[in-house]
Amino acid sequence: MTGVRSAGVDRRDDDTRWPALFGVRHHGPGSARAVRAALDAARPRVVLIEGPPEADALIPLAADPDMRPPVALLAHAVDEPGRSAFWPMAGFSPEWVALRWALEHGVPARFIDLPATHTLAWQGEEDVGEEPAAVTPDTASPHTVGLRADPLGTLAGIAGYDDAERWWEDVVEHRTAGPGNPFAPFTALEEAMEALREAADGDGGVGGGGEDPRDRVREAYMRLQVRAARKEFGDDGVAVVCGAWHVPALRRRAPVAADRALLKGLPKVRAELTWVPWTHRRLARAGGYGAGIDAPGWYAHLFDAPDRPVERWLTKVAGLLREEDRIVSPAHVIEAVRLAETLAALRGRPLPGLSETADAVRAVLCDGSDVPAALVHDRLVVGDVLGEVPAGAPAVPLQRDLDRLQRQLRLRPEAAERELELDLRKETDAARGRLLHRLRLLGVGWGEPVVSRSGTGTFRETWRLRWEPELSVRVAEAGVWGTTVRAAANTKAEEDAVAARGLAEVTALAEHCLLAGLSRALPAVMRVLADRAALDTDVGHLAQALPALVRSLRYGDVRGTDTRALTEVAAGLAERIFVGLPPACAALDGEAAEEMRQHVDAVHGAVGLLEETEVDGNPDEGPEGAGGGADGGARVPRGGEGGAAADGSAVGGGDAARDVVGRAVRDAAGLRARWRAVLRLLAGRDRVPGLIRGRAVRLSLDDGDLDPVEAARLMGLALSPGTPPGDAAAWIEGFVGGAGGGLLLVHDERLLALVDGWLTGVPAEAFTDVLPLLRRTFSAYEEGVRRTLGELVRRGPGERAGAIGAGPGAFGFADGLDGERADAVLPVVRLLLGRDDERGPGGNAGPAEVATT
Repeated sequence: MTGVRSAGVDRRDDDTRWPALFGVRHHGPGSARAVRAALDAARPRVVLIEGPPEADALIPLAADPDMRPPVALLAHAVDEPGRSAFWPMAGFSPEWVALRWALEHGVPARFIDLPATHTLAWQGEEDVGEEPAAVTPDTASPHTVGLRADPLGTLAGIAGYDDAERWWEDVVEHRTAGPGNPFAPFTALEEAMEALREAADGDGGVGGGGEDPRDRVREAYMRLQVRAARKEFGDDGVAVVCGAWHVPALRRRAPVAADRALLKGLPKVRAELTWVPWTHRRLARAGGYGAGIDAPGWYAHLFDAPDRPVERWLTKVAGLLREEDRIVSPAHVIEAVRLAETLAALRGRPLPGLSETADAVRAVLCDGSDVPAALVHDRLVVGDVLGEVPAGAPAVPLQRDLDRLQRQLRLRPEAAERELELDLRKETDAARGRLLHRLRLLGVGWGEPVVSRSGTGTFRETWRLRWEPELSVRVAEAGVWGTTVRAAANTKAEEDAVAARGLAEVTALAEHCLLAGLSRALPAVMRVLADRAALDTDVGHLAQALPALVRSLRYGDVRGTDTRALTEVAAGLAERIFVGLPPACAALDGEAAEEMRQHVDAVHGAVGLLEETEVDGNPDEGPEGAGGGADGGARVPRGGEGGAAADGSAVGGGDAARDVVGRAVRDAAGLRARWRAVLRLLAGRDRVPGLIRGRAVRLSLDDGDLDPVEAARLMGLALSPGTPPGDAAAWIEGFVGGAGGGLLLVHDERLLALVDGWLTGVPAEAFTDVLPLLRRTFSAYEEGVRRTLGELVRRGPGERAGAIGAGPGAFGFADGLDGERADAVLPVVRLLLGRDDERGPGGNAGPAEVATT
């Protein structure tokens, strides 16, 4: 062997063996430091690294100042982008350190693992009949078991450790090679892996029948690449950085013909590679990465800390806890450091590791509580660091357009989950909302809509955002639909409309098109919707479709989108529902009746929204002028000119939008009257199940279409002795079930007395049959409502009859509005609505305020 060539230093021939094989643990900071020291000592002419050779052209980007790990090499099949594989690298990964060392010293670097074209083809063979999913090379084979699956765990067990991470910290992370021999760690690890592989093979030889067949193919390819590099750069000029498991196989001298025979006939697919951002969280085992680690944030700290890592770590933990308003002082940090060092001494460890620091954090900084300790683990031990990739990295056109929109809208991807509040009346926020909706339509789930905590106006949207590395794969998949986000979303929506299996899917798609501002796709979707609606005779399907259409009418107004086609379809659906609903509600069993009740509620809400459009859609009413009502209802732009949004989406003109709203108002008035007639018909038809009859009465009562006395009469009929107890219980569930049912009984003693009287008269033999229905009804009430009802029943509802209207505290319906009590709440209402300037003469409420109140 030739001695190691170091700058001005003579070393013994046995310091290392050439080619220099540096077996590492993927994402091990100790291995990364050792690799850097060994490369500085060996000064090779070429550095070979485990990874796909198609990525050699991407290596120079690692020196770009805009490249910040963690990042990953992403390979995907050109014809099937969802078939993909990742090679992640963090700042503390040995492979990344080797890349950077080669670039800094002007030494060629090459990847020598099996080409991605074969890796992806193998993945396709495994996923036959399944949806393709992204994998890493370490998880590509289902045959990886035993010692191959966890060689470090095996070594830890031999050393008497029950935790492989703790063993690795003690043996590698807390120990450094002496100044005279930087190769010692790799020599020891190579010997250990050789012994493990011999045990795994069972026949004393590397490459026997106990190995994973795909590992044998990968190692054969790597051996061929090492041979080629030795011929080009000389025997003493090649350094290899690869997983420690592969070192014995690469050291073994196998016949070239045998290696080439293993590679003959491998399946292939056309592959493309690029760099993509990665996250610390995806490096963790919990994220599903096969070569993952438990604590990427902790390992990054160990790699970056120049000295005193425990003190620096606990100071970082204290800073996080103080940001969360926990009382943590410097004295706490000093005591935590002392405790961690003491625990390490008691456990026989060279330095405090993650377990000692975690115990010290929980005991001293978190007062023994697991809640803040879990926060520390999530934010720091794992972490949400998201890498960055330079703009010059190869990418599909759709990804480039997405990057442009993210910069334009100042919507930066982040690994940490966060909520984004959007005000759709603002141009930038509206464009952000359209982008997120378009991405959802394309299957790129960067954001998920959530219920807003700041209000319920239709001009508000709240999103929960989190960027995951796998979304890069989804973007590549969506690239088949177009080269820009807008064009791809339009094409995808048109295709989805044709392929939709039901009417509800098409209506939901139409709603998405409006939310996403897809003006090109909407006409095609509406044609499919009109055709499906005309042919569908199932009332349930029609009832599921109507709410989405009505929501789309309101959303269209606030976004300035032309919704004229929706108006006619919605009106036609409503008419067909009104005609078909009463016959469809006859002779239903309990399960079908519950499903139909949900349809009745949905249609009722949709008709109500249409009626609200009459007020909210008027551009001349409301305190916000052109912006519309303060509650965020549908709004119509002033003026007769159309406009364009920041991302190029068309915005309808004010006069056209007002015409649409005017027609919707006229249609809504007639639809509302017909719907009231349908509810009255359902309430009085004996063949309709009690659940639906009770619900129809309740909806009519809530809307003021039914007199309270008449409601009490209908309840009395439904609860009469001639009605079977099961039907009566179902009627009660329909009438007082759901939101507000408990308060209705609290404030109307007549209805409560009827329910109480019926319940006490139920025969004992029938009581057990109706009890589950009653429990389901009344258990849904809030605890305070149930307590009040119990107190009223204990006193007896009839005893309050004389108290009705007797004074402030009395229950029941008064003959008229108590003006004095109503005026008392007006200052608070004005404050909430911000309408102090709209008072009438003498400081009294103005007409608009009275109407709103």
